[in-house]
Amino acid sequence: MHPNYVGTLAQMVEQRTENPCVPGSIPGGTTKKPLKFKGFFYVYMQKVQHILIIGSVWPEPNSSAAGSRMMQLIELFRSQNWNITFASAAADSEFMVDLHKNGIEKKTITLNNQSFNDFIKELQPGIVLFDRFMTEEQYGWRVAECCPDALRILDTEDLHCLRSARQHAFKEKKNFSIHDLISDVAKREIASIYRCDISLIISEYEMDLLQKYFKVPSALLHYVPFLLEPINDVTINSWPTFEERQHFITIGNFLHEPNWNSVLFLKEEIWPLIKKALPQAEMHIYGAYPSQKVDQLHNSKDGFLIKGRAPEVTTVMRNARVCLAPLRFGAGLKGKLIDAMMNGTPSVTTTIGAEAMHGNLNWGGNIADTAQEIADSAIALYSHKEQWMMAQKNGVKISNQIFPKKFHEKSLLDKISVIYQTILKHREQNFTGAMLMHHQLASTKFMSKWIELKNQADKASS
Repeated sequence: MHPNYVGTLAQMVEQRTENPCVPGSIPGGTTKKPLKFKGFFYVYMQKVQHILIIGSVWPEPNSSAAGSRMMQLIELFRSQNWNITFASAAADSEFMVDLHKNGIEKKTITLNNQSFNDFIKELQPGIVLFDRFMTEEQYGWRVAECCPDALRILDTEDLHCLRSARQHAFKEKKNFSIHDLISDVAKREIASIYRCDISLIISEYEMDLLQKYFKVPSALLHYVPFLLEPINDVTINSWPTFEERQHFITIGNFLHEPNWNSVLFLKEEIWPLIKKALPQAEMHIYGAYPSQKVDQLHNSKDGFLIKGRAPEVTTVMRNARVCLAPLRFGAGLKGKLIDAMMNGTPSVTTTIGAEAMHGNLNWGGNIADTAQEIADSAIALYSHKEQWMMAQKNGVKISNQIFPKKFHEKSLLDKISVIYQTILKHREQNFTGAMLMHHQLASTKFMSKWIELKNQADKASS
């Protein structure tokens, strides 16, 4: 950023009022100090900045890529010394992260209940981040009504309408067409994006889709992929060698339909071909929340082993020679492939699996779509050391060049800072969002209040 711009922006900050109830004031009700540079990126220094994250579930970084992604964002906000409150209506889970241990206030909230309004009015956050569009649908109108000056951010995780359309096309046994995107899910999700000040998009493919097909203004979108520390020589030298590794691995939360479908693809079509060529090899399947139907796929004789939840992803991934991710539908970025690259494990995946993950760089393994092509690629990668070593190097390049943590963190903080200081103008230029928010207040609000009154009546009569 140009020094003159920093000084001008700092003056703008000083001229703003502290009252969070006055339109145009600094969200959070605090006076900010001038910008200071801190290493690679600059941040606003202020007494207190409070961010409220409303989660669809409590974060489980060891269960899903979505959980890991959320913790990366939380880590960034904590690095700015912001106060963080994480609220959710979900039940506590055995594997949720200990928020208190991470310095985060945990708050259980209730759907369709006035208590949320009372809670957020007292909290007065400067920023509210919605975890997925369904959460924004439930709470967005309440946030807009109780904290109108709070910056509203939507973390899409991935485009649900894209994943849903691809899944529907697969089940219908037809090729996915861009026209399949027109659905009720798309209408809801795009409306949610318009109602928010910024939407975080994890995939460049989805950024392009939103702007070119759905015509969403670029000002409402910001590309934030996984935020990864660089892989250096020390890390590379700590990885097990080609000879020290054995067997194949796949990993993924079984509650996520694309993961379950890929395991079926492995079991029914791909693994028999690999096992015939490599009779000593085993297929290790890890994942959170395996159901009975998943466990029933276990077959020791065939070397198809359902391992369940991985005790430590780094260990099991580093012990494997090749990661398989034959995804036939889905969206966003694939956490299992990130885990593979971060642990020096070459992978074989599909076109959808590798989508938006490697730019114009060579993939860290092979990309194939048919069962025979996937099997042949897996066998070759597993058997040829030179090919395997080159794939590992390609994975390191992808991780370091596509997902550099400091670069993407700075980019996001820049975006938040600029929108933060020009929020009124930003919203004036988003008339579609204002119109959708108006209608949501007139419809969702009263539906929610009707449900709330009905719940009260049911409780009183019981």
